Amino acid sequence: MIDQDEGRPSPEGAGATAVEARGGDGAQPGAGREDREEDPLEALVRRQLDLLGEDPDRDGLARTPERVAESMRWLTRGYRMTVEEAVNGAIFEDDHDSMVLVKDIELYSLCEHHMLPFFGKAHVAYIPDGRIVGLSKLPRIVDLFARRLQVQERLTEQIAQAVQDAVEPCGVGVVVEAYHLCMMMRGVEKQNSKTITSAVRGNFRSDNRTRDEFLRLVLSPQFIS
Repeated sequence: MIDQDEGRPSPEGAGATAVEARGGDGAQPGAGREDREEDPLEALVRRQLDLLGEDPDRDGLARTPERVAESMRWLTRGYRMTVEEAVNGAIFEDDHDSMVLVKDIELYSLCEHHMLPFFGKAHVAYIPDGRIVGLSKLPRIVDLFARRLQVQERLTEQIAQAVQDAVEPCGVGVVVEAYHLCMMMRGVEKQNSKTITSAVRGNFRSDNRTRDEFLRLVLSPQFIS
């Protein structure tokens, strides 16, 4: 992962001073940057800083538009990915017919209403119907949809449907637990409110015993020490 808080290395290497990294002795913040066309997203961030009453050319902010543009592209890279790329052909014939659960998948996304982060865990399960998927592909599917502007309800449904389409199992169950900074930092400012959403397909919906087993495995903290 690219560290968005670090600037690009100077030609002199990692030990270069901050002045050298900005373009030489006595260079003003942003000097020498006019030789490249400004990225439209960077221009928007510069304008935003200006509207907030900041000076986008001051020392601490000179490269903030560039960093924010890079960060936003990273955080929304799911728009430029497909489920097929995430799964990458890792579907295998197998006669396993009991529940497969990957629990506590770390999840980070951006709320589409305020573009503030929400974060938490996803739990993804399915019951195979002659085919299984590589275990690492389930977290990749979660990331694919989390790395977009989202609401948690839609994110949960998208993960479930993607697993259903990719593996064609007997059923799929997904639970997402997340904390939303748009509730914690602004608005109602409730610091300990956690949102839980679920989506089920196939026999996770039609069979109460299957659904109950899934929820017990996911929500029971004492099941796995």
